[in-house]
Amino acid sequence: MPAPASPLQPLFRSKSELAYEELRRRILTGVIEPGDVIGQTKLAAELGLSTTPLREALKRLSTEGLVELGSHRDARVVPLSQAEAQNLYEVRAAADPLACGLAAERRDDADLARIDAALSELEPLTGVASPEALDAHRRFHLAIYEAAANPTLLGILEGLWDKTDLYRQRALRAWSPTADDRARVHRQHTALRDAIVAGDPELARELSRKHITHSLGRRAIGTLEPSAARESETTE
Repeated sequence: MPAPASPLQPLFRSKSELAYEELRRRILTGVIEPGDVIGQTKLAAELGLSTTPLREALKRLSTEGLVELGSHRDARVVPLSQAEAQNLYEVRAAADPLACGLAAERRDDADLARIDAALSELEPLTGVASPEALDAHRRFHLAIYEAAANPTLLGILEGLWDKTDLYRQRALRAWSPTADDRARVHRQHTALRDAIVAGDPELARELSRKHITHSLGRRAIGTLEPSAARESETTE
């Protein structure tokens, strides 16, 4: 698969930031697929960079759960697993409604302005979503999480979003959202925003639970094969 047009713009970002953005783009768009080894020397040459900023970018992607770093400077995109997809979904199903309920109770005018701004930037996720489209959805939910005013909860949910983007892309490749699906997601986002504006924590929690039930993270679970360990557990 050919790489998409590089967004590298030598303006004011550091070389490691440029390497991070391009490598993340290639991972999220499937140019470098889950499980693929990352050829650091070749990739650095393609980007016109030394391996030092590339290694810094890989470390950052490792903390986000997109890359595994091995010995001897080996690196590869994390492989996907049904077990991890299930784990991520279960944690989000518990944490997201909590954050939405707290946001409805604690939001202030600045929080509502950020939520509205993020909602206006959302676009439907279809096919292989661009990193920009994925980031727009992240910003909307992050604005809600920030309104919950609970740094510990915010850290947990940010970590989930870092890990889940590859699973979202997996679900999108396996499932083609219809116009009705896209309209439903838009209504869910808008209704969640309205519940938070109205200061209704119970409704916000319920809307969050319904939204997650139909989320791409949950859909990804059914696209992956059970691990051998999980199969042995269920057959013994």
